[in-house]
Amino acid sequence: MKSKLFFLSLTKLNTEELIAKCRKQDQNAQLETYNRYYKAMYNTAFRIIKNTAEAEDVMQEAFLTAFTKLSMLEDDKMFGAWLKKIVVNSSLTVSRKKSTNREVTLETIEYTLTEDNSVGVIEEELTSIKANTIVSTLNELKDSYSTALSLYLIEGYDYEEICQIMNISYSNCRTLVSRAKESLRQKLQFV
Repeated sequence: MKSKLFFLSLTKLNTEELIAKCRKQDQNAQLETYNRYYKAMYNTAFRIIKNTAEAEDVMQEAFLTAFTKLSMLEDDKMFGAWLKKIVVNSSLTVSRKKSTNREVTLETIEYTLTEDNSVGVIEEELTSIKANTIVSTLNELKDSYSTALSLYLIEGYDYEEICQIMNISYSNCRTLVSRAKESLRQKLQFV
């Protein structure tokens, strides 16, 4: 009972307090940190890698890296952003390795709208279909376009951050994002 109460108290800690406990190798604090961030980090990795198992591996490795290199983190409030950067960089490394042995997998998704559904349900399904269509079309773009758009539109990175992550110049970054948007628009016209 005591450990359960102790663990519940961890959920009430803010990020700074939790990371301070992680710095002291507190495994319960590490588990709580993992529970707070793993979904977002997995989704970030998956949008870049486009493979469930590899995204999960990258996410797990990123947590291990973060916990072993916490001494490099200057501001505990920035843990989430720092962890996301680790995930993005690891994902890009995996993606680059994969692009040399490019495998294309096609997934077919069927959507069925039935007349007996209420209007709200149909609208919700249509919104879901549109979002899924955009994400699947984004995944069909060439890797550099897909990565740049994911970082810009989904992850919320600005051009300077994308330049650093992708190791490209500012003008190349703006051009890449612009061309990626146009390519996405063109592909979505035919959908």
